[in-house]
Amino acid sequence: MKWFKKFLPASAFSQTVLLIGSLLLVNQLVSYLSVAVYFIQPTYQQINQLIARQVNLLFVDGVDVGREHLTMVDALNAKVRDDAMEIYNQKQAREAGIERATYYSLLSSQMSEHLGGKAEVRIAQGENFEIWIKPPQAPSIWIKVPLTGFKDFGLSPLTLYLMVIGALSVAGGWWFARKQNRPLKRLQKAALSVSHGDYPAPLPTDSGSTEIIEVTHAFNQMSHSMKQLEQDRALLMAGISHDLRTPLTRIRLASEMMVEEDEYLKDGIAHDIEDMDAIINQFIAYIRQDQESNREPAQLNDLINDVAEAEANRAGTIELNLSTLPDIPMQAIAIKRVISNLVENAARYGSGWTLISSTLSDNKVGFSVEDNGPGIDASEIDQLFQPFTQGDTARGSVGSGLGLAIIKRIVDRHHGSVTLTNRPQGGLKAQVWLPLD
Repeated sequence: MKWFKKFLPASAFSQTVLLIGSLLLVNQLVSYLSVAVYFIQPTYQQINQLIARQVNLLFVDGVDVGREHLTMVDALNAKVRDDAMEIYNQKQAREAGIERATYYSLLSSQMSEHLGGKAEVRIAQGENFEIWIKPPQAPSIWIKVPLTGFKDFGLSPLTLYLMVIGALSVAGGWWFARKQNRPLKRLQKAALSVSHGDYPAPLPTDSGSTEIIEVTHAFNQMSHSMKQLEQDRALLMAGISHDLRTPLTRIRLASEMMVEEDEYLKDGIAHDIEDMDAIINQFIAYIRQDQESNREPAQLNDLINDVAEAEANRAGTIELNLSTLPDIPMQAIAIKRVISNLVENAARYGSGWTLISSTLSDNKVGFSVEDNGPGIDASEIDQLFQPFTQGDTARGSVGSGLGLAIIKRIVDRHHGSVTLTNRPQGGLKAQVWLPLD
């Protein structure tokens, strides 16, 4: 049973078309056999019986072979009053095309019963049907009966009829399956949009079967609830981030008024305020989900050069290895934030060296950021893209744990991919791929 499932199509649309096509094929075969058994075969039997009667009439009074008719063939041809039959000996029959005629055992058996001895029936198809009979009364001769009412069309009307009906039925089944599958395709696209953070307008519920309409209605409710939940979450986090900045500002002002004896405290407070402000900025960047701009063609190498130039004042060296890339549609500000976050992580956890590379592969472009730090335990890499997750204990835990989550969300919204791997030479490599269109 498992091997049978391997040959079945995976989609519901293909399965429906296959089912309808199989049922129609069985129906056509049954129809063809029914017509052949109950219509065509009786017709040929009647024709065979009529021809047998004519053959019997030739021999009913015997065959007079005399001086006027020197051979049996001449005598029999003389008894034939019209062109309904022609009599040939073996040589003449071969010259007339008996070798091209097809032998039919069923018709031969029936003819043998009608003529009272062993007979042979062959049929040749040309401009007209020609039936050849070797009668038991004279086994050395052949009798040809042309059937002028039967033409050879190359394709029988029955076969043509079944082919047309089959084609129309398959086309109708395909149209029906496509109509049934259209709401499912629409539902699939909407579900993918929701998975990337886009909430489409409610899907129409006026097409498809009852079950599909119910599923679509349930999806619309789920999408609306998720959208409302996301709006509430964004509002809550934005409010918290905004409200935190007010006491931070007061603390900063208070620290500026501290006396010189407390200078060491002032520096520590200022450093803590900067860290908290950076964490708040990450909160805001995370809840925005980078929906602030549309995608426009941009050059990835330009963004890499901008980030490298901005980070040039940081301690350490930044090397570039850029390939020629085409412009791709993107949210330039968001992708620049991805590059900047990765370079910042490399500078923070590395040992003063960062390599930024770009490459083109098939239908996508990519860039990577490498450092020479201690790397990350392989068991923790898959969890790093989760919000508030810090798996870098070997590299020192700094920040809110939202940096990689923001990167993952931006790349997902661009239908790309991001991976982290440890370098064989030591350190971490972050690889990002973005589609060309």
